[in-house]
Amino acid sequence: MKKMTKNEALKNWIEQYSESLLRRAIFLLSDTIEAEDIVQEVFIAAFSSYDSFEGKSTPKTWLNTILNNKVADFYRKKYKSEPQIKLDHFFDETGSWKNDTVLNDWNVSNQESELLDNQDFNKSLEDCIEDLPPRWKIPMKMYYLEEKKAPEVSQELDISTTNLWKILQRTRMQLRECLEINWFSKS
Repeated sequence: MKKMTKNEALKNWIEQYSESLLRRAIFLLSDTIEAEDIVQEVFIAAFSSYDSFEGKSTPKTWLNTILNNKVADFYRKKYKSEPQIKLDHFFDETGSWKNDTVLNDWNVSNQESELLDNQDFNKSLEDCIEDLPPRWKIPMKMYYLEEKKAPEVSQELDISTTNLWKILQRTRMQLRECLEINWFSKS
């Protein structure tokens, strides 16, 4: 059996894995154009470092690792370039709550577990997530959707763990308010 050349292997990988890498990149980035660029960067990096691929994992696993690193780099750059978020919406100048209704319990029936099976609720949740400021959306997606551990998210974004917890708390408050307005008040 003839061993494939570097060019043949890469062409084969592009044909086999482009679609799944693109789907994952779109999920992680929520931006099709950025995702397409990242996937191109993945294959460029794979071509450049092809000789270091030892075959200890599948090509798909190796390409997904490169994708994850490229996405982390993207988020790190984007996170650093985003302006700081002011919290005037939730807190006054003394740090007190402007409207403490966000602390109240939701009056939800026993069907809470069925919410994630509801397409309309999921659409509202996705819209609320997309409306988050990038400085909040990026860590939230990494921590909750990618299920990365806090130290890993903190390291990738070059922020302290304490800062990450504050960001996640503010994100949850923003999501809660958005869902109250766009879902629970309409149900």
